[in-house]
Amino acid sequence: MAEPVLSIHGVTKHFGAIRALTDVDFTLEKGEIHALCGENGAGKSTLMNVIAGVLQPSEGEIRVDGKAVRISSPAVAQTLGIGLVHQEIALCPDATVAENMFMAATNRRRTLFMNYRKLERDAQAVMNRLAAIDVRGKVANLPISSQQLVEIAKALTLDCRVLILDEPTAALTETEAQQLFSIIRDLKANGISIIYISHRMAEIFNLCDRVTVFRDGRYVCTDRIADVTPDDVVRRMVGREITQLYPNKLGPGEASTEAILEVGGMGDGTRFHDVRFALRKGEILGIGGLIGSGRTEIAEGICGLRSRTSGDIRLHGRLQEIRAYSDAVKAGIVYLSEDRKGSGVFLEMSIAQNISVLTLKALTNHAGLLNGRAEAALAQDFARRLAVRTSGVEAPVKSLSGGNQQKVAIAKQLAVEPKVILMDEPTRGIDVGAKAEIHRLLRELARSGIGIVVISSEMPELLGLCDRVLVVREGRIAGELGAEDMTEEAVIRLASGIGTARAADHAA
Repeated sequence: MAEPVLSIHGVTKHFGAIRALTDVDFTLEKGEIHALCGENGAGKSTLMNVIAGVLQPSEGEIRVDGKAVRISSPAVAQTLGIGLVHQEIALCPDATVAENMFMAATNRRRTLFMNYRKLERDAQAVMNRLAAIDVRGKVANLPISSQQLVEIAKALTLDCRVLILDEPTAALTETEAQQLFSIIRDLKANGISIIYISHRMAEIFNLCDRVTVFRDGRYVCTDRIADVTPDDVVRRMVGREITQLYPNKLGPGEASTEAILEVGGMGDGTRFHDVRFALRKGEILGIGGLIGSGRTEIAEGICGLRSRTSGDIRLHGRLQEIRAYSDAVKAGIVYLSEDRKGSGVFLEMSIAQNISVLTLKALTNHAGLLNGRAEAALAQDFARRLAVRTSGVEAPVKSLSGGNQQKVAIAKQLAVEPKVILMDEPTRGIDVGAKAEIHRLLRELARSGIGIVVISSEMPELLGLCDRVLVVREGRIAGELGAEDMTEEAVIRLASGIGTARAADHAA
């Protein structure tokens, strides 16, 4: 048999006293799509950073085409034909799409002047394979989903033999994801080998040839996709059975008619119009729709992050004057951004500082000094309640896995004792175990009387978690789906404009 294009033998990686990887093995054959699965913190991204030259292994060997290599930097990885598309966006926002896509080649050029026409022409040819994005525009002006496509297009400009994709569809619409899958299959047909990291089992079983599972920084197993089931993979990932990914919804007779939040005739004149709905006590209300439909903008309008030109907001029947986010927080309405790293948490700050950031006034004495003990106690309490896995609340948030970072972001919102939490993509990019924990937490919060609104692009999450779903299309609520008519087909038909449903609750 031919040598694997890439093989890892006994790789260990230490970060001080912490072992992120322990004696792991991995092989990648030519022209295969190989899934790498594991909970957040299992060591997947650490190994990919070792392969891509971002990190150096403490022990072990890497072979390319059977020859031992030392990948001392990302530049060396690129010369070996290894490209990595990170889960987190790593683009220069003030540069154009074309400049971002060819940044590595630009840095290596020997000419004094840049041929921008050729740069833009070449970049547009690659981008057109993915989406209709103008490569002359600045990255800062693109939504997160488009930025993710730019990251993927950037990797496609490299002459890759090995392409590593870390959660590539986390911010993509279904249409964009299908386009990406078609490109991945074309790359495979041309002999390119792909390492595919994802928590979405449907993608893995539809796309990949083999699957390797890591747990707690150790290699568990490798199987051909044809020989295992999604349940087998999940069980090996978490080391236990996940009997119920979604907690029980409200049963017959449990639904309340009491409205916690009422939104009436809200619009901003551009992105959303005449939005009307009521959030009832005890329920989890979902908001679905295509990316770009106005879902996030509606949430931002409710909590003062986006200016409104019309409409009113009532909390427990009382009219609220919300002109800025500080007004919303004061009223008891908080928002969890879809961009966890950019807006959800402060990566360089400690867990305690993150959790306390919205409650500093309550933790500060008359002299304006922060009570460190009270801050630590608050953080320890929420870390325990939300089962944040950490060595201590003084640890920086960047040291946590994605799921635990998300728990810290949620704890920050809960620390202000909110009446309503608007959550935008609350489980994006986190593993099945952490998802199940967050879903159970959201149900507990709803049952305790806190209003929960979940915006999600993941259809199973909308249908499995929410008691009702409002579907948004072109900035308007296209319809409401209750428990009896909540199906994937119904959501898609409303989102695409080819279906109808009963009008959303106009109690507001």
